Amino acid sequence: MSALKILVIPGSLRSGSLNAKLAAVIAHALAQAGADVTRISLADYPLPIYDGDLQAKSGVPKHAVDLKRMLGAHHGVLLVTPEYNSSVPALVKNTIDWISRVQDPHESRGQVFRDRAFAIAAASGNRLGGTRALAALRLILSACHATVIPNQLALSFAEQAYDDMDRLKHPADIEALQALVRQLIDHSQRMM
Repeated sequence: MSALKILVIPGSLRSGSLNAKLAAVIAHALAQAGADVTRISLADYPLPIYDGDLQAKSGVPKHAVDLKRMLGAHHGVLLVTPEYNSSVPALVKNTIDWISRVQDPHESRGQVFRDRAFAIAAASGNRLGGTRALAALRLILSACHATVIPNQLALSFAEQAYDDMDRLKHPADIEALQALVRQLIDHSQRMM
């Protein structure tokens, strides 16, 4: 049996991003649990704002095709999103919008979302930990017919959540991280 492959996507490009830091911590935990982890930056896949007229005129951008194929090469996907105005940032939504438009000849539209497990997480400086963005992201992915695992990680007061080795230090956060990792691995293995 091939190694379980998990793709980790931080939904922030900002230097020093709390969400990129959380993505790194979860990626490490997934690797420690035996997964073959790939962590990417959406900065390497710039996309225009989704526009149906642009798609009709020029087709789907190469970076959207590349991202779709990257998802397709993994059994599970972790999306870590910031929260902007109680929702997901445009970067995350636009990426999903474009990927959902990629359809290879041998598959139905959006099949890449249906064929693997998705986990979601967020980090925020406030007490809600990005839960409103996670609710929005879960809804968006569900509309794409993605299998989104029930467990999620909403990291509250993220600036103070780490020890001096950049590990989560609060027991509840560690427990939520471990539960998310276990459940993503379990669901991803079932979809292999």
